Amino acid sequence: MRIALTGATGRVGSRLLPRLLARGDEVTALVRANPERVQGATTIVGDINDERAIKELVDGADVVLHVAAALRTDTNFEDVNVNGTRKLAEATNAKFVYVSTNLVYPSGLGRPATEDDPTSTDPAWGGEYAKTKAQAEKVLLDTREATIVRLSFVYGEGDPHLAESLRWASTWPADHRLHMIHHADVAQALFLAMDGKPGIYNAADDSPMTAVELHQLNGVRHPGTSSAEPDAWHGIVSTNRIQRELGFRPRFPSAWSALHAGAL
Repeated sequence: MRIALTGATGRVGSRLLPRLLARGDEVTALVRANPERVQGATTIVGDINDERAIKELVDGADVVLHVAAALRTDTNFEDVNVNGTRKLAEATNAKFVYVSTNLVYPSGLGRPATEDDPTSTDPAWGGEYAKTKAQAEKVLLDTREATIVRLSFVYGEGDPHLAESLRWASTWPADHRLHMIHHADVAQALFLAMDGKPGIYNAADDSPMTAVELHQLNGVRHPGTSSAEPDAWHGIVSTNRIQRELGFRPRFPSAWSALHAGAL
């Protein structure tokens, strides 16, 4: 399969690319600079708003796998996440798989979020990143048919996300939970999405981690219960649809199973 990939040098894309190549896919990757960092793929140098680069990227592709996103506060979230997604969607008729986030869901649901819930982001969770990812989803679906995979908190294989989780988990009540997904299962979900029918799918493991467990995984103690009580269900999603329709089963049902397998 010929894959047009964005975000190949990011935390998700850099771990996804070798798995695509191992499947035997022919990958063309869009990179802003340093194409030598991307091994095994054809590289197109440019950014997500570069129409020449986008045209080269999608030429002849069977699937566009759009992983790239603005995350840093010094970037223009709307320009990259919204406008870039629109331009990429308009540039091709190939099957389109968009990597989104479970942060697009509102707080206050009082239960796990499902794909049928509206996207209404909470400014306290994900900020401009979450807001513009939700906007990008709407722009994409207004433009064309596509598959959207909403990832929970991604970790594993040396990804510093796990250590970074303590920036906010240290202020959470001890029993507040974070829904997670290992990089191996990110790849599984995206492969199933590429081969399956268009739709919106939550992708997560089976066992969200509490704030205490996040600290234990990082080898430190939780500092104690915070007085600020977050929504206990915010960030927890239902994976019934992706399991029922695409056959997704987490290779690592919890972060503890990844730890015991040496996959953190």
